[in-house]
Amino acid sequence: MASSTAQKTKAPAASGARVTRRQNAEHGFIASKALSDNMQKVLVDLLELQIQGKQAHWNVVGRNFRDTHRILDEIIDAARVFSDDVAERMRALHAIPDGRSDTVAATTSLPAYPAGEVDTVETVDLVTVRLESTVATMREVHDEVDEEDPTSADILHGVIEKLEQFAWMVSAENRTPSSTK
Repeated sequence: MASSTAQKTKAPAASGARVTRRQNAEHGFIASKALSDNMQKVLVDLLELQIQGKQAHWNVVGRNFRDTHRILDEIIDAARVFSDDVAERMRALHAIPDGRSDTVAATTSLPAYPAGEVDTVETVDLVTVRLESTVATMREVHDEVDEEDPTSADILHGVIEKLEQFAWMVSAENRTPSSTK
């Protein structure tokens, strides 16, 4: 869904996740290329969510500014923690995460965020789309991740749960009560 609207740039040479050479005394499970690639997709969307969240946070204006500004900080903080969890899980599996800005810009599935000031109503809708796009990436790769590494899938479960909760809370700002007649 979101990938068709994402603004893509050319990925840098040798971008994306790779598997390390096992140089040290570490042993255990080693991620396949498919698992590394799937976790990399999640990583770049979480990093982009964090960056776009900051853009929204700095430039939101209008009614209910303070509450919108504050929940954006919560989303940004969560995305930062989640991206770190995913990247560190990749390292634990001997994969090399790629969080460089040019890699993120070239490979994220999130649509570009508009420049300049954005009204709170529009911000709510834009941020909701980005939360849902990030979750869609995780749901897209989930089954393949779970098949190879249920522990990594457990990390995705926790992130999905929290991002879906944020999407519900943020989107509720623009909703009106449904009729119960």
